[in-house]
Amino acid sequence: MSKKIINQLFAAFSFVLIVSFVVSAQQKVPSPAEVIGFTPGDDRKLASWNQVLSYFQKLEDTSPRVKFEAIGKTTMDAPFAYATISSPQNLKDLERYRSINAKLADPRLIKSDDKLAKKLIADGKAIVLITCGIHSTEVGSTLSSMLIAHRLATSDEPMIRKILDETIILLVPSLNPDGVDIIKNWYDKTVGTPYEGSTPPELYHKYIGHDNNRDWYAFTQIETKLTVDKIHNAWRPQIVNDIHQQGANGARLFIPPYMQPVEPNVPKEIIEGYTELGNFVADDMRNDGFQGITTNSTYDAWTPARAYSHYHGGVRILTETASARMASPTNVPFDRLRGSEGYDAKVESPNHRPVWKGGDWKLRDITNYMTASTFALLKHASTNREKWLTRFYSIGKEAVRPRKPGELNAFVVGGENFNRIEPILKRGGVEYRWFQDGDKLSVVVPMDQPYGAFAKALLERQKYPDLLDKDGNPIRPYDVTAHTISLLMDVNVTEVNQPRAFQKRNPPSGATKLAISECEDTLVFATYKSYVVSMDEGWTRWVFENFADEIGRLPFCSAKHQSAYNSDLKAANLNKKLKAVVFPDQSAAQILNGHAKGTMPDEFVGGLGKDGVQNLRTFVENGGTLIFMNRSADFAIEQFGLPLRNVTKGLAQKDFFIPGSILRTQLSPNHPITKGQKPESIAWFENSPAFEILDSSKVETIASYPTDPKMILLSGWALGADKLAGKAAAVSVKIGSGKIVLFGFRPQYRGQSIATFPLLFEAIRSN
Repeated sequence: MSKKIINQLFAAFSFVLIVSFVVSAQQKVPSPAEVIGFTPGDDRKLASWNQVLSYFQKLEDTSPRVKFEAIGKTTMDAPFAYATISSPQNLKDLERYRSINAKLADPRLIKSDDKLAKKLIADGKAIVLITCGIHSTEVGSTLSSMLIAHRLATSDEPMIRKILDETIILLVPSLNPDGVDIIKNWYDKTVGTPYEGSTPPELYHKYIGHDNNRDWYAFTQIETKLTVDKIHNAWRPQIVNDIHQQGANGARLFIPPYMQPVEPNVPKEIIEGYTELGNFVADDMRNDGFQGITTNSTYDAWTPARAYSHYHGGVRILTETASARMASPTNVPFDRLRGSEGYDAKVESPNHRPVWKGGDWKLRDITNYMTASTFALLKHASTNREKWLTRFYSIGKEAVRPRKPGELNAFVVGGENFNRIEPILKRGGVEYRWFQDGDKLSVVVPMDQPYGAFAKALLERQKYPDLLDKDGNPIRPYDVTAHTISLLMDVNVTEVNQPRAFQKRNPPSGATKLAISECEDTLVFATYKSYVVSMDEGWTRWVFENFADEIGRLPFCSAKHQSAYNSDLKAANLNKKLKAVVFPDQSAAQILNGHAKGTMPDEFVGGLGKDGVQNLRTFVENGGTLIFMNRSADFAIEQFGLPLRNVTKGLAQKDFFIPGSILRTQLSPNHPITKGQKPESIAWFENSPAFEILDSSKVETIASYPTDPKMILLSGWALGADKLAGKAAAVSVKIGSGKIVLFGFRPQYRGQSIATFPLLFEAIRSN
């Protein structure tokens, strides 16, 4: 062989080696540490949102099992994204599987043909949505998302192969990307200081902080809308794995089944599903040596505010892993362990076992529990794929069946304010149509449709059960007890219990607006913003800054809203800067004292103090308006010596307990703040005061509770409602040239209580 040929062959061989090396390098799927510089779960290490995005983008670039896409922008303009993970073949055929799932979700599309459904089930894939990071101080889940994705993208274990073949996984690294950076920035700033592991002096979602996990039926926030529109509604998952953290001193992990009560519109198949799946995961982890696992405790399944999927064919598996100090280790001695409703963390029981003995608890422990529970869940989903799809179809088939006489057939919704709830029903997939109802147009919402139960849960009045312990004390619900948007938004609803024909009509043009008077002046007002963060402050800002277009923006002409910190309200000449100051729901002590010295950096310590109170008194005397909502009313009564008594203060829960309910109120006629409003209204009552007037010459009643205790509760749960009978729910007190208005409820509750928005707006603007 000639030297020339040898050289050519060597060159060709070298080229092949180089190409092979390059291709191999391109195909190597990196570990998280190779991209972000540390392994998720390492002590005192948090990733920024850009680092998380970079890692998932690398996965898409290097793994045929991962597709990653941005689907919009967050409240603070960051990319909102999720990954689709499955076998390469499944990823090539996503639209086919999406179509199969849509037909199983709405059996009308296949005429409820069980034979055809069985074929679709055989061909379909189980859809599993994994959501992380909605509560940004619960740092483990966003970090765990990278560990979960890496294993799915690289492992050749038979179990992982089966998961990839039988399921399509939708993985959201964070439902609140803005909060990822808010928490990381604060943690990095305080690590190595006395404040390491503390929570920041700002909400970790711009507007609503922890309450972003209470938005799954009102859909007020951008992140909720993106998740519902482009993930939930696009894919209709059978299983949602919602990964959270809980306190450090309880169980190491909660997983369903949930404790009672379960909201009555949750299908029985959903209850069966989360019970079977939760128990499987718990047992699987116990077999692998994990300790401190509890089920059927602490968390209920009452409100759709936390569980969109329960009304859309899928189970929500809430996991709650014990926390450390953000990314810093903690130590929990055994004698500091405590239980919660349904278990004692120091005692083994059928629903809490085996007992964790206490000791060091680190971020690595958190990520271990989160990843182990996730893969146990995926193992069950893949092994029982056909069972999950069959259950899913069964839920849809029951939902769309024709209703019989005597059953709830439909709701008729008044057309006047329907535009207030229309976006909610539409986003939730609820079908409705306009019809001629006598001399007016109304809307019918039939029950024989896939998501009729979702509509029913929101339109009917809740009757929360009287749950008492052995001593007669009320068992506190995990969240609130009422979610009737028709009451919150002042929309008339009636039930139809017999088959009835509704002649379809076109919807009216235009939309009704809130009854708010016109204004003449530029109005500058502020909401008090404490460094002791208040979610109600965030909701108040959201209402003032983002009140939805379809309802009508804040009708204050050229009104200007701003936040007011302690220093702002202590400044001189406050009347030249503001007309009104709104105080959100917050305790009197937090407003007055703020953070204690030594618990936070000095710039965040302290509250309004006595000098701030005196400055506010001068502000009111010179014509300003102060508005106090819910618990902050106690601050006003105490600090300004108002002739009022809070009749709910100091009552034992055994005698008085209203944990988030909708109550009936009567508005005082001809009062400037009630102008244009209906005589009957509502109050969102939750840790709320009610007022006995001690000097009627100085106090005007704006709203009061009925004198008949049986008329007070509209939706939810109320023990001891007689304590409110005839008492004032909202009052106005004249001081000098100005006024102080007290709302013994939250008139802007979670951006939902549109029925009482006008009272707040008029309180700000009226003289």
